[in-house]
Amino acid sequence: MKRSILLLVFAGIVSIKSKAQAPDITSWLQNTTVTGYAGIVSNVQLVQYNATYVYVSTNCIPEYGIGPWPTDPNIPSAQNAVCEFPRTPVPNTGTLTSTPLGSIGLWSNGVQMFNPEDGFHWNNATSSWAMGPAASWNRNALIFEGPSFDSCLGHPAPGGVYHNHVNPKCLYNDLDSTHHSPIIGYAFDGYPVYGAYGYSDTSAIGGTVKRIRTSYALNPDTSVRHTGGGPVPVTTYPMGDCVDDYIYTAGSGDLDVHNGRWCHTPDYPGGTYAYFVSIDANRNPIYPLIIGPTYYGILGSNSVHVTPSGTDTTYKPASTGVAQLPNTTIKYQVVPNPVIDHAYIYMDASSVNNIKGSLFDMAGRMVKTVNYLMQPTIAYALDMSDLPSGTYILSFEGGGNTVTQKIVKE
Repeated sequence: MKRSILLLVFAGIVSIKSKAQAPDITSWLQNTTVTGYAGIVSNVQLVQYNATYVYVSTNCIPEYGIGPWPTDPNIPSAQNAVCEFPRTPVPNTGTLTSTPLGSIGLWSNGVQMFNPEDGFHWNNATSSWAMGPAASWNRNALIFEGPSFDSCLGHPAPGGVYHNHVNPKCLYNDLDSTHHSPIIGYAFDGYPVYGAYGYSDTSAIGGTVKRIRTSYALNPDTSVRHTGGGPVPVTTYPMGDCVDDYIYTAGSGDLDVHNGRWCHTPDYPGGTYAYFVSIDANRNPIYPLIIGPTYYGILGSNSVHVTPSGTDTTYKPASTGVAQLPNTTIKYQVVPNPVIDHAYIYMDASSVNNIKGSLFDMAGRMVKTVNYLMQPTIAYALDMSDLPSGTYILSFEGGGNTVTQKIVKE
């Protein structure tokens, strides 16, 4: 299996010499040949930029395996989307912009991220967004659509838009709580979205890493359901069924009302505002899932069919753009094992990079390859769905070393 070449610029490894090399350009997982669901070219196909905006072209299909979707009659299709992100995001000090239904940003593999709502008022009668931003008691997508999520916690919407409302666990290693999570996407206001883990100290790079906690929690006062026109009784409609069941308490967690914070990160050593996906200690998604009810910054465009300026530079990642780390040890994780259809490979941040992986059957025949393993904590998919059940040997080569391990296909 071919793997698209990825590039992520790390502070301390490759210096950012100009705005053109900034993470908003280099963080996208580009590919023009590898296919995903239904043979559709996956990940991001094109990144263009000028001094003001980044334009990302995508089919909104990931490289890793997706589906099935119990209770969801929709089928993913190529979206031919072009999304725009401000290159110099600006905090919104005026009237805040709500995160609407539909796309609120893109994951780094070009899949769309959606807000926490499923599009219906609690009584299942009316689209909440059609009622206006002031509408209340909107249903929680995690509760009402969660049964239709696949193993990567995504599903298709009407029109074929494959998306995640919640932590995209197949995109990065959310088991790794010892390293700062990578950038896994950008919101339409231009600020980065990170995985679930970051530095405890927001004022510097390094130090203790922890799960970054949201400041939202279920309202302990269930009487607001009665006074506010919400679903009652609570025994029939448990708290958490509606996004309005959650309240924000400043300082109760690490993040603000938008589910983000100002901090220093490996990608932005000078500091940036950043959103963090929300999961609990057991890695279960929790409200507000990705971004809070409003964006932190001034929105560029939330259209997924933007027309670039026509005078933009095309970004072409190069495998030589990332220097080798001074470490000759290959460190990685492969999950799950045993495998049903896809295994996911996560390279450790302290490993050598530009690793080549080869999968052999017990007769010594090479049946799969995974090339250019270089980006820590991002999931590299190893499609084993077309292989018979049995035991296989996965071999990694890089930095003059070779390591192997057994993988069982069920």
